[in-house]
Amino acid sequence: MIRPLRVLGALATAAIGVLMVPFTVNDANAATAQSAYDFEFVSIEGDPMPLKTYQGKAMLVVNTASFCGYTPQYKGLEAVWKAYKDKGLVLVGVPSDSFAQEYDDNTKIKKFCDANYSITFPLTESNPVTGKNAHPFYKWVREAGGRTAVPSWNFNKVLIDSEGRFVRTFKSDVTPDSAELQAALTKALPKATSFPQH
Repeated sequence: MIRPLRVLGALATAAIGVLMVPFTVNDANAATAQSAYDFEFVSIEGDPMPLKTYQGKAMLVVNTASFCGYTPQYKGLEAVWKAYKDKGLVLVGVPSDSFAQEYDDNTKIKKFCDANYSITFPLTESNPVTGKNAHPFYKWVREAGGRTAVPSWNFNKVLIDSEGRFVRTFKSDVTPDSAELQAALTKALPKATSFPQH
């Protein structure tokens, strides 16, 4: 009887180890990443979305939601994207239900953004942005910027410079057209003034 129990115990331990691998790998990636460009999302259409595609550009990464008091900021974010995309900025929207104000279906999220705000900047699929299940990019943001850099609500804005380095975050109530954000964006941009479109 002892031997079968030992075998079962070993199998259970191995199974638990296998289940834990994805979390360990994600945490390791977040801890060892050299820049924001080391991370990859999946686009809202379901395609790979490696941030290294935007290497050499500054990024503004915003966790969005469809049913939030700040949702009208989509309009301002689209304006920022149009104003800065040819100057070396990529605006990335990360829909998230971390604060229970987002659809649980990526198709519905995309349809909402298209119908209500005509969004043209890149959107990822829905991702957690807080806690142990947060996307590795957001774990890296916490490592780079500390606890205050972690989104405390929807429409938190993470600014990355053109070297892929974390600059700072802007809380939800800092609007896309605010002088504070506009000045930081301008400073984070690369020196080149024109970039090909992706």
